[in-house]
Amino acid sequence: MILRRQTRQIHIGNVAVGGNSPISVQSMTNTDTRDVAATVAQIEKLQDAGCEIIRVAVLDKDAALAIKKIREKILIPLIADIHFDHRLAVAAMESGAQGIRINPGNLGGPEKLSKVVDAAKAHKVPIRVGVNSGSIEKDLLKEFGYPTEDNPKSLIESALRNVRLLEKQGFEEIKISIKSSDTLTCISGYQQLSTLSDYPLHIGVTEAGGLIAGTVKSSVALGILLHQGIGDTFRISLTRDPVEEIRVGFELLRSLKIRERGPELISCPTCGRTQIDLFSIAEEVEKYVQTMQKKVKVAVMGCVVNGPGEAKEADIGLAGGNGVGIIFKKGVLYKKVKEDDLLETFLDELKKIEAS
Repeated sequence: MILRRQTRQIHIGNVAVGGNSPISVQSMTNTDTRDVAATVAQIEKLQDAGCEIIRVAVLDKDAALAIKKIREKILIPLIADIHFDHRLAVAAMESGAQGIRINPGNLGGPEKLSKVVDAAKAHKVPIRVGVNSGSIEKDLLKEFGYPTEDNPKSLIESALRNVRLLEKQGFEEIKISIKSSDTLTCISGYQQLSTLSDYPLHIGVTEAGGLIAGTVKSSVALGILLHQGIGDTFRISLTRDPVEEIRVGFELLRSLKIRERGPELISCPTCGRTQIDLFSIAEEVEKYVQTMQKKVKVAVMGCVVNGPGEAKEADIGLAGGNGVGIIFKKGVLYKKVKEDDLLETFLDELKKIEAS
């Protein structure tokens, strides 16, 4: 049984983060925030996949002003990602951002930070103190060295220093992230930070890589931390369509039995008995089940002979070969169709399940 580390609770819009609230899965758009239509279209796809919090890059004032129009068209809370310019942080909050991500130490001093904090208080906007290995102050690097698995002190102290800057301004609606592209540095850094602060933690591996490398690195680091009860919200960072980040995120939570969203998909790894294009079928089924809410077990199997028996615990499954496709329920034949019609027929059955 996983025992969650007890943290303070903050709210990003209507999503609670920390305390006993569910661990939330978030992502970041890769569109130009100033392109409202493209950004909204991507967020809608992310919403369908289960994304619970979305972050957008704010590069200039036009991007900050676009937040108002974007928020009018989406259903999930929006965080503005700000670097260096305090004016953009203030403008983003005035435009309706429900959270901001900043590094307080690089906003230009206490006076400028004070303006950001005043806006955050006025608009009831939490602040994420986000520190990466590449953004650590020079004096901390000189004192503690570059963060490593054995010595993540500069990363941790940078975060806590920036938290103290906010606390001096009387602001405590905070969550913290200390990301590294190194898996083991992330693990040890968050492990140590979790003993030093009770603010909620946003966990993640930054610049993790593409689909395979990024999924592996993120799953290792976040899986270990979550199993130890560390982490209140997270993003799987992939050089990929951000929808993939959400898919990986919820599968990670499911694998740890922390949260389950929609169906569980099982599929065979294929072997020499496979006589259908199982890869493309599994991919299309996986895309659809990500949009479902019903908690059922779905199987995609390659062998008509062994598939139903191997996946008899599945509520519904498919298998095929030699021009024939079958749909089975709990290991028992339910329907036989032409192989060419198998995917379409199966998706129709899943739609019926979702509607029932």
